[in-house]
Amino acid sequence: MEKEENKNIFVRFWRFLKKDTWGSFIVTLLIAFIVIKFIFFPLLSLVTGTPLPLVIVESCSMYHSDGMEQVFTSPVYEEYNLTLNDSKKWGFQNGLNKGDIIFVISPKKAKIGDIIIFQASTANPIIHRVISINEQGYYSTKGDNFKTNSQMLNEEKIIAPERAVGKAVFRIPYLGWLKLIFYESSRSPEDRGLCS
Repeated sequence: MEKEENKNIFVRFWRFLKKDTWGSFIVTLLIAFIVIKFIFFPLLSLVTGTPLPLVIVESCSMYHSDGMEQVFTSPVYEEYNLTLNDSKKWGFQNGLNKGDIIFVISPKKAKIGDIIIFQASTANPIIHRVISINEQGYYSTKGDNFKTNSQMLNEEKIIAPERAVGKAVFRIPYLGWLKLIFYESSRSPEDRGLCS
């Protein structure tokens, strides 16, 4: 009898969700939010080994349009004994664009040329390319954009391994704009819009 009542409650709830009403729409959104926030993301974090398994690129610091030749116009690479030839096996040869969603895994096996996400003094983590790893496992990174990142930021010259949040594996182009569009008006005018 109790089993039958439970089944009836579930059937009624399911029918309610299928209705085309504001109430069912709001309840469906709440259920989706709960599933994504408290089940999907924790499981994804567990599988990927990082607290941020999905990241949206919010700046143009990794943008370039003509391959690694542009990137290597910066003298920083020469200081780190890196040549254009070294970059041929690096991932993300065309960099990252603002609004890309990045799938991230644990940074434990990051190597030179990989793109890592690390905590900095900024509000959001920084997404830059590894250009050096010392004997203690400390990273040095640099953004690919040769216009805005001709030099390195001070805080990316020596990045402790525990500050590294993850390593970029692949990207979904521009899908992050579904979120970014709501924050663009609060940015300074030079930081708004697509990268160029």
